Amino acid sequence: MIRRDHELPVVRQAELVGISRGSVYYLPRPAREADLLLMRAMDELHLEYPFAGARMLRDLLKAQGFEVGRKHVSTLMRRMGIEAIYRRPNTSRKHPKHPIYPYLLRGLTIDRPDHVWAMDITYIPMARGFVYLAAVIDWASRKVLAWELSITMETDFCIRVLDQALARHGRPEIFNTDQGSQFTSLAFTERLKAETIGISMDGRGCWRDNVFVERLWRSVKYEEVYLHAYESVSQARAGIGRYLDFYNTRRPHTAHGGRTPDQAYAATLPIMGKAA
Repeated sequence: MIRRDHELPVVRQAELVGISRGSVYYLPRPAREADLLLMRAMDELHLEYPFAGARMLRDLLKAQGFEVGRKHVSTLMRRMGIEAIYRRPNTSRKHPKHPIYPYLLRGLTIDRPDHVWAMDITYIPMARGFVYLAAVIDWASRKVLAWELSITMETDFCIRVLDQALARHGRPEIFNTDQGSQFTSLAFTERLKAETIGISMDGRGCWRDNVFVERLWRSVKYEEVYLHAYESVSQARAGIGRYLDFYNTRRPHTAHGGRTPDQAYAATLPIMGKAA
């Protein structure tokens, strides 16, 4: 997405897509094996204790036999794209370049497909590295509408997944995300505005605002990812692809009375309660 021969300077291009200038020139190095083991353990702990910050994670890791300091845990958390979940003060303050949009789902009855879509990114461990998984789901039916793996968490990766969902399923009335820089970037929000889609964003650090995506990550990891040590990105893509096909077409969902997400998406849904 960044072109050095473009008339816009690299600094401005980086601002528009929501990445730092330094990352344009950064050449990624493979993670150390010891760090990969730590990150795998941290990922499992974060699913169980999403409120745990660097200090608590450090202590939980030490209880499992890992010798690691708080600063290194903080570094790995940033690399994985995870943070402790808790309410912070002044969360409504808007960034001058990346405006934060209000959360539109509180008290809203979401009772039909394509009313609200949600999107998020999660860390996926492999045997010799890691990737990131992004997915768009339909809030009412829980159907996974589009997904993709990437070695980075850049904005263009998220836009590709969004475009896949729009091409396959039309467009929703509201699109909900967290306040990650990929989703608050001008490139991403302008793409939604171009489709006249309402933009909704979680309160910072509040996982309950996007709870259905968090539940999807838990299912993906415990029912697929943690059972396999993927040797390559292509193997991870194939394994996760098989699981998400199973999730959509064969896995019964209690919220739908045993129907699958595909069946719920295709049907005219009854009222399914209030949004979280």
